[in-house]
Amino acid sequence: MSEQNPRVMLETSKGSIKIELFSDKAPITAKNFLSYVREGFYDGLVFHRVIKDFMVQGGGMNENLEQKKPKFAIKNEADNGLSNERGTLAMARTSVVDSATSQFFINVVDNSFLDHRGKQPDLYGYCVFGKVLEGMEVVDEIRAVKTGTSRGHSDVPVEPVFIVSAKVVE
Repeated sequence: MSEQNPRVMLETSKGSIKIELFSDKAPITAKNFLSYVREGFYDGLVFHRVIKDFMVQGGGMNENLEQKKPKFAIKNEADNGLSNERGTLAMARTSVVDSATSQFFINVVDNSFLDHRGKQPDLYGYCVFGKVLEGMEVVDEIRAVKTGTSRGHSDVPVEPVFIVSAKVVE
């Protein structure tokens, strides 16, 4: 993408993941993610949903699977032409198109079925807003953890995988 796109370092309990945010293609989403990073919102949260051949999701819960209160929901920019390919970051949301807040996921395989295919809610897709520049081996380590069911949630890592910190890097 472009040189002016911001970069974020996610320090996890499994290692570091360097991310480029696509401010040029998903300006609302990138700005939203950066605001959470700058506030330290993600620090101490966990990857609470890990599906080995799909994605790893975090950015909303602590190790007790308690939801951290996010800010407002943002407009879904899934129609930006980007695809949910391995190594890209996308926003998690409910079935409501414009419901993404703080939770994000990293695609661990190509998930083109999550791409924007139309204006109807079931075709709208999930907004890709960044990609892993360095540390995909860390993401692969996270995707390989043993998971189970906990507090009504499935695909939860048996041993918590923490986001120790998220910082903007120059």
